[in-house]
Amino acid sequence: MTNSILEGILENDHRILSRFISQIEFNNAVSEDLLIEMHQYTHKAIRIGITGPPGAGKSTLVDQLIQVLREDNKSVGVVAVDPTSPFSGGALLGDRVRMNRFIWDENVFIRSMGSHGDLGGLAKKTQDVGDVLAASGKDIVIYETVGVGQGEHDVAKAVDITVVVLVPESGDEIQLMKAGLIEIADFFVINKSDRDGAGRLATMLRSILHSFSKEDSVCPPVMNTVAAKGEGIYEFKKELMSHLDVMKEKGIYEEKLLQRHRDRVHTLVQERLLNEFWTSERMKHLEAQTESLDSIKSSPYEITHSLLDVNNGG
Repeated sequence: MTNSILEGILENDHRILSRFISQIEFNNAVSEDLLIEMHQYTHKAIRIGITGPPGAGKSTLVDQLIQVLREDNKSVGVVAVDPTSPFSGGALLGDRVRMNRFIWDENVFIRSMGSHGDLGGLAKKTQDVGDVLAASGKDIVIYETVGVGQGEHDVAKAVDITVVVLVPESGDEIQLMKAGLIEIADFFVINKSDRDGAGRLATMLRSILHSFSKEDSVCPPVMNTVAAKGEGIYEFKKELMSHLDVMKEKGIYEEKLLQRHRDRVHTLVQERLLNEFWTSERMKHLEAQTESLDSIKSSPYEITHSLLDVNNGG
């Protein structure tokens, strides 16, 4: 079964891709042997993160970017990460339905993923899904996220280049957001640039970026687009690929790959140790130690010591 799944992924069988990604998303048992065997096929894809505040037009930008990448004969996978719907438990698709124009294109695979209330595990899941799409032969894997919260910072660790999308009205928010944005952004796009203030925001942003830039870093480019009209998309794609080349020349791209690899190992080790630690015996011990308000008189450190003394399994 494992071999047939891997063969299906490598052959870009979209039905097998969908089923396997669902296993990853919903925490169903996924063969680690399969993930290990698949790893050798995951290195060629360029992984692009696209994030920014709600209403910035990220989905429209991604839709237009897919189009120009397909014109270059590039295959594309999209992981669209949304908050989980409180009603259905699924991803809130929003205006992603417009991407359905690619539904019959075997060289485009689009998947919306909900966090299912588990932002902590979201980075791991999205990276695993990115591996699946890369192994299926996709040249470009795009992660689109909602907002600029902790989940988006986590997802930024899963990509080679992070694009932050703003709108002209973001100008007043830049002072509040700039530290977080500059921390994760490799590239800025000011979308809906047919609105007032687009030029002023671009100038302000370039000034801020210049003041934050270090000698050994590459200053993020700032581009203007009107994605709903298809304006500036070709220029955005060209500048994005050019900036990736600069990052490679400077060694920044390679360092990102290595850091991502280290982070994934770190996360997997943490997860494995936590799962092994929380035996039923320790869970019962914790419940017994914290079953009433009187328990708060004991220091959390004291309870931790007692938990560490509990033998695995009894």
